Formats: sequence, C-alpha cells, structure tokens
Amino acid sequence: MTALRPLRIGARGSPLSLAQTGQFRQALAQAHPERALEIVPIVTSGDRIQDRRLIEAGGKGLFTKELDEALLDGRIDLAVHSMKDLPTQLPEGIVLAGVPLREDPRDALISEKAGTLLDLPKGARVGTASLRRQAQLLSLGLGFDIVMLRGNVDTRLRKVASGEMDATLLAYAGLRRLGLSSHARVLLDTELMPPAAGQGALAVTSRADDRIALAALSPLNHLPTRLEITAERAFLAALDGSCRTPIAALGRWSDGQMRFVGEALTPDGEHRWRRTCLEPCADEADAMALGLRLGDSIRLEAGDDLYTERTALAVRII
Repeated sequence: MTALRPLRIGARGSPLSLAQTGQFRQALAQAHPERALEIVPIVTSGDRIQDRRLIEAGGKGLFTKELDEALLDGRIDLAVHSMKDLPTQLPEGIVLAGVPLREDPRDALISEKAGTLLDLPKGARVGTASLRRQAQLLSLGLGFDIVMLRGNVDTRLRKVASGEMDATLLAYAGLRRLGLSSHARVLLDTELMPPAAGQGALAVTSRADDRIALAALSPLNHLPTRLEITAERAFLAALDGSCRTPIAALGRWSDGQMRFVGEALTPDGEHRWRRTCLEPCADEADAMALGLRLGDSIRLEAGDDLYTERTALAVRII
C-alpha cells in the first residue's frame, strides 16, 4: 500500500498563530487520522517589524507574503492565517481552500482600571496597533489618548498589567485560543464597535492545483462562516480596504438570512459611515453581492472624504 503524502502546514511563528494552527491540525487529524501532518513555522515580515504601524511598512500582506512564497515553492501544502490578516486579493495560484467554524468575533477590553470603556477617564492611555480600533475609539469622543502598540498578546497584556497603559483592545478569539480569556474585562457590543472583517475566523490557503490538499480540507469547511466572511471581504473589497482605511464588518448567517453591520471611518474618528441589513442569503453569490452593494453605497456617499489623510494618529510607541 502506498503511503499517503504528509501535509505540511505553514504558520507564522507567533504564539497565537502556532496555537490556532495547532488547534486546526487537531481537527484535521480527526478528519484524516491516517495522514501525517507537520506544522512548519515561518517568520513573516510583519512579525519582524515591531517599531511602526503596518501601514508604514506595507500593509497586512506583510503577514502572508512569506507563507504565500512557501506554498508556491512547494515547501508547505497549507497555510493557516487569521482571516482578518488575509488580503482580499490572493496571489495567482493560491486559493482560500478552508474556512473552519468561526470563534467569537468580538473585541475584548483589557484593563486593570475600568470595567467598561465608559469607566475609563478622559485622557486614559489606550494602546492599539489597529487603525480600525483607533478610529472607533476616537469616534466615541471620550478623550482617550491613543498609543500605538505592537507585539504579541502576552506583550500587550503585560503593558496593561504594569500600568504603562490604562487599557487595550484585543480580539477575544485570540485570547480564547491562547487560554487567556480570563483577561477580558468585558466584550464589546458589535453594534458599538463592529470587529475587523473576518475577525475570529481562520483562513486556510493552498495551491489552486493541489487536489490532495483541497480534498483534505473539505470536511472542515463551515458553510455559515464561509458565507459570513464572503460578505465581509466583499464589503472590504468594495471600499478598497487596506490598513490605511479603518473598516469594520460583521455578518451573522442563520436560517438562510444574513444580518450584517459594516462601517468605514476616517482615522481621526470624525466621520463614520455605517450600513446594516437583514436579508435572505442562500449562497456565496448572495453573500458577495450583499457585501459589495453595501460597501459601494458607503464609498459613493463618503467620496474623497473616506481616503483623505487626517492627522489624529497615534505617534507614541509603547
């Protein structure tokens, strides 16, 4: 009997990436107990750059470039990403092959000094590297001092625990995958602060012509999650979403209907455009059309204001 080809799973070398890739590997092993599975850590440009915002270094593709190269070179067969790190346009020859069941997509408030955002005093130092979170926080008009914060989850938690900053916001899904959910003081209402498109979901990419990898992933695809992220990524694409444009989107699919909230903001939080809907959604074509339509309507309403650079950006690095 011919031995089955092992599958090599590429992942960023960060603790969160390795944790979520390990969990994915367990699920894949349950579906294919007969196949050997190997995790291959790969350091990405985004992991190496810690002294400035991603928008200053090239955008979210910095977290996927080296993994894409490893796929195309044949050094790995699959790559596991956080969905929100995945560009809307994938390199030629690479496809989004697997979308497992989504984790909780909400943001979590981390603070030793406050139980909610409203409990934080004016001037509170809130650390984040996310332009989306920065813009949403500033739009609340609560007088926060937004500080640019890079680093892994442990680093960010330590900065809050030491008092170097009063609070930070992290994806609750990441905390859960790392076994650190107890650090969440409160989960933010998605009507108040919708998450990044794809937050809480994993993206598994492969070569488009790798039939073995594509077949192996089939049992792990979760249709509701796939429909949700299809709508969210279409919304992002319609707005020419990048790390330079604060955009949030969340779809929730159930019983043939999609509930969707999406918004775009200026980085200083002064302008905020939002769309919500609840409508039938039968398949990926419906989900994509929904996201594109809502994104296009914001782009037409906002015009040049959406892409105008504004100066209320965090400049201090903690």
